[in-house]
Amino acid sequence: MSTAEGHARTPDRAAEALERLGTLPLREHSMQSVLETVVQLAKQVLPGEPECSISLLENDRASTAVSTGRLATELDESQYGRGYGPCLHAAATGELTEIPDARTDQRWPDYARSAWEHGSGSSLSVPLPVAEGVAGALNTYAREPYAFDEHARAAAQRFAPYAAVALSNMHAYESARDLAGNLEAALQSRAVIDQAKGILMERYKLTADQAFQALVQVSMRRNRKVRLVAEELVLTGAFDLDGSGTA
Repeated sequence: MSTAEGHARTPDRAAEALERLGTLPLREHSMQSVLETVVQLAKQVLPGEPECSISLLENDRASTAVSTGRLATELDESQYGRGYGPCLHAAATGELTEIPDARTDQRWPDYARSAWEHGSGSSLSVPLPVAEGVAGALNTYAREPYAFDEHARAAAQRFAPYAAVALSNMHAYESARDLAGNLEAALQSRAVIDQAKGILMERYKLTADQAFQALVQVSMRRNRKVRLVAEELVLTGAFDLDGSGTA
């Protein structure tokens, strides 16, 4: 397919991709599968036989969450190693960042030379705000210079908000799920430790603090978590109070 034909089909392909991404059921997808869907759809939509990636910038630490091929991964990492480049600029500033021709780019000339040597003639990085302290960029590395015309840039800018919303929703969903899981585990741990303390208070006539300290001492002596020592006591009644090996 010629570049002109690819540009002509961009709006229709973008509409199809937007529809698919907009109906993505988050409950059925992990963070990784959402990201993979985003980059695959971007690769289908944008011209220049591209490879695509998503860079995530969290607390000033950059990483590539997903990519469609080695070209995108290597060029992302080339920028991380230098500490600058179009994907980092887009993520950090929220600005659409394009290298029209890697052979003549003057903003990041050493990176651009490396991109050209790797086989990318032009690139487009679209910012993806995800959450507070977390930003990203959808990066498209085309094989030829001047791959992105007005229609391609418009498609990318229409596509990016859907990608950003999907990422933001999934980030919030996973954060909430992790928090709920941690909270549930903490509550369960606290409950079993309280049960174990009650048993020790009754058995050895200890105060609540003394019972807890006894659990801690056994935990340290056996190199096991307090929660596991407490669970064993609750389930079996076994507890080595003085290290003698007797319950």
